[in-house]
Amino acid sequence: MPAYTYKASTFEGKIVEGSLEASDSSAAALKIQDMGLLPIRVGAAAGATALTREMEWPWKRKRVRRKDLLVFTQELHTLVKASFPLDRSLAILGQLAESPALAEIVQDVLKEVKGGKSLSEALGKYPETFPKVYVSMVKAGEASGALEEILARLAAFLEQSENLRSYIFSALIYPMLLAVVGTASMIILTLFVVPRFSSIFKDMGIPMPLPMVILRGISAVISGYWWAFLALIILAFFYIRRILATPEGRLNWDRRLLRIPLIGNVLRKVEVARFARTLGTLLHGGVPLLQSMNIVRDIISNQGIASTIDPIRNGIKKGEGITSPMKQSGVFPPLAMHLIEVGEESGRLDTMLVQVAEVYDTEVRDGIKNLISFFEPALILLMGLVIATIVVSMLMAIFSINDVPI
Repeated sequence: MPAYTYKASTFEGKIVEGSLEASDSSAAALKIQDMGLLPIRVGAAAGATALTREMEWPWKRKRVRRKDLLVFTQELHTLVKASFPLDRSLAILGQLAESPALAEIVQDVLKEVKGGKSLSEALGKYPETFPKVYVSMVKAGEASGALEEILARLAAFLEQSENLRSYIFSALIYPMLLAVVGTASMIILTLFVVPRFSSIFKDMGIPMPLPMVILRGISAVISGYWWAFLALIILAFFYIRRILATPEGRLNWDRRLLRIPLIGNVLRKVEVARFARTLGTLLHGGVPLLQSMNIVRDIISNQGIASTIDPIRNGIKKGEGITSPMKQSGVFPPLAMHLIEVGEESGRLDTMLVQVAEVYDTEVRDGIKNLISFFEPALILLMGLVIATIVVSMLMAIFSINDVPI
């Protein structure tokens, strides 16, 4: 049977660590409960090695990762579900936190709670760690007395968001690596190999073939004016950054992104999934619709879509419901509008919004697969043609040397 490591708590709040053998993680948790302990974290023993842990760079140690926030929420839900008092639960989590930054924040939150503040007020002091959607849902859970259920919903929300983000990142690794390696190969051939061949022809006093003349010209331009290219890239970077710093510039930029063929459609689906999941989670947690719309506007990264939230909110204020203003925005896809309309008419808007998020999560994955299946061969073909052109040009130069009479 596989081995599992665990961290558990006694009912006095003492942290216990150890390992045991079980058929799966659920069986391991049951064994830990039979030992009179409350399992907080159970994982395969192989996953606890230092080699498999995520590397934390020195300049990022003060930041709390999304993964750390997810683990904190899951563990807090476990403790609250086991009827542990909130202050004892926070004290336990302060000891369990692997991130020093999160441990420090949890300890401060514990002080605030012991000082008489609510959990949502204490969490609200750290907006960079606990976003508005998180604090608002905890506040709603405290008001309704359903903090355990709210924490479960938050954990599911964070897990789904993290899974989608991880999928997008992992899917883009190979194309990015391919582009970097191909570009580096072309630079090395152009700047170092081509000049060597040129010097051979110069020393022999024979004319170079036309392809080598062209490559030599490109090499001379790059090696002689590399600083100009670098300066141009830096200027373009700061110019774009300056444009994006203004609300109008960011809005125009994001609208252009949505109009890019293939890519724009995927970006739109990503934002629709984020909108639906966040709004559905907030509504299910008891947060009022108008307040939820304000929070949703802040979490949407594309301002072209975020700019449509205020008109939708105004339509809700006028009693038009949510479906009609969303249709008028022209941003949301027909399938999403149909499901939201059904949810509004049936009184299950929160459930339908979560279903919309699941549908578009799947479509985002399919869209990314299609993009990669298109761009990977295109990128390989482009890099191959360029490198093959350089290599063939050098081979032609070698053959032309053999044709020179001695």
